[in-house]
Amino acid sequence: MKLLVFAGSTRAQSHNRKLAREVAALATASGADVTHLELGDYDVPMYNADLEAQGTPADVMKLKQLFYEHPAWIICTPEYNASYPALLKNTLDWLSSPVKSDPVWKDDFRFSRGKVVGVLSASPGALGGLRSQSHLVPLLFNLHCWVSPKVFGLGRAHTAFDEQGKLAEEGNRARVQDVIDQVLWAASRLQAE
Repeated sequence: MKLLVFAGSTRAQSHNRKLAREVAALATASGADVTHLELGDYDVPMYNADLEAQGTPADVMKLKQLFYEHPAWIICTPEYNASYPALLKNTLDWLSSPVKSDPVWKDDFRFSRGKVVGVLSASPGALGGLRSQSHLVPLLFNLHCWVSPKVFGLGRAHTAFDEQGKLAEEGNRARVQDVIDQVLWAASRLQAE
């Protein structure tokens, strides 16, 4: 199963980027064909319809194709002001915007329709970013995604990783693995149909 893993952050010491690296390693060990995406590697400006009218940026087109090619995704979202960050929203806004002149990409939900998505979050707070998940999930439903019922918010994330950037507690690894397992299971079932 092809699995796309990414964090909604570009911060160097981001807890969610650390979590995404752990997800990628655990999912690879589970037999998934993992692509670990770093959003900071792509030049995606703030969405603006006037800018889009001049042509969809090349990196947005690359991301559209990359997301389309993966039937399963796991998103690690930070929590900013009890919601998900602008970087994540901006990326999804660009990806869902139709390219009217392109016969393939004029379908705004081509990149996301039917994808199985797992949602994780990490935060220094006790709730582990669960409020950001509560806002992100309706957006994913709107993009025609199947969202895994199993989620996990890693609380006290500033102390949850060891010096190598690995999750220090087995219980946290097990909860992350539960989300991975459910996403891979559901995606394999949907692919079979």
